[in-house]
Amino acid sequence: MPQPLFDGMNHFHGIMEMIHREDQKETRVDQKHHCQVLWAKNKYLVLSHSSNIYKEIREYLKQDQVEVSHVEDLIQQALALPENRGQVSNAFQHIWGYFKKQATPEEKADFMLLLEKYQHSQASQEDLIKGIQTLLERYPNRYLQDSTLLGGQ
Repeated sequence: MPQPLFDGMNHFHGIMEMIHREDQKETRVDQKHHCQVLWAKNKYLVLSHSSNIYKEIREYLKQDQVEVSHVEDLIQQALALPENRGQVSNAFQHIWGYFKKQATPEEKADFMLLLEKYQHSQASQEDLIKGIQTLLERYPNRYLQDSTLLGGQ
């Protein structure tokens, strides 16, 4: 018996397979986007706890297929670590980079002194956060303002 020119059922299944593949692709794109948004908000918080986990997440996000749950797990691993003044100082030095071209020499000296005090246990991490928030009032930066380390949501 000759095959019909148009087989509706096979055509339907072919379309459904194509839609399913597109849905999977879109889901991967959505996962990647959500991971990138999550990372943007939490990268300095992670860096303030562990440069190793920071690097691990950064490398993980270079993959084509990523999962939000894995990034969340790595962030939680970093947050479970105790405060380390070296890690915190490193994170705030990175954050300072956003201000170095705009800040006055006096603002730079004030922040560097605050950072040095923190490194010698004469200031708290909260003091560093307040110092950066003061700079953000003068030099707004949405990326930093959204950082969870600095009080963003």
